[in-house]
Amino acid sequence: MNENFETMLTGGHHNSLGRTVEVTDTILADPARLPDAYQCYFSQDEVVRLRTSSVFKRIALAQPEWLVPYIDRFISEISKIDQASTQWTLAILFDLLKSYMSASQKTAAVDIIKNNLANHNDWIVLNYSMQTLFDWDKDDAGLRLWLQPHLERLSQDKRKSVAKRASKLLNS
Repeated sequence: MNENFETMLTGGHHNSLGRTVEVTDTILADPARLPDAYQCYFSQDEVVRLRTSSVFKRIALAQPEWLVPYIDRFISEISKIDQASTQWTLAILFDLLKSYMSASQKTAAVDIIKNNLANHNDWIVLNYSMQTLFDWDKDDAGLRLWLQPHLERLSQDKRKSVAKRASKLLNS
């Protein structure tokens, strides 16, 4: 099947997966189609970008090594997309791809996630950013020191999921 991925990811309720699983399965069967999926990040349709993020998360879980050539592009291109779903998915992707990253890529990824944690207000972005940075701070005392006041601030957030996650991480 050579159906256009953007078309496949368009339509339906914005919170539904739509044909995300079908696109993922198509790529898993034919990895040469991965660049076509990546281009969907640049769609004008935010639902397509949301579902593209879901596709890449699924690919990272199934075949993380396939995404190694995209790490620099996630850092330089996808991190610039001002959409919550791309930002929280980046936190997940960076965590899943950490063992494949160079030191400079890890530094850039941490900077992106730190910026999202400090400046974003979306509850999902905050939750995934906190978790990824917390998971990574075991290797970095400076990151741990940076993260502490943000967790303290977010433990007082009016949104229960954010406050609960921050409190849980503070107590760990």
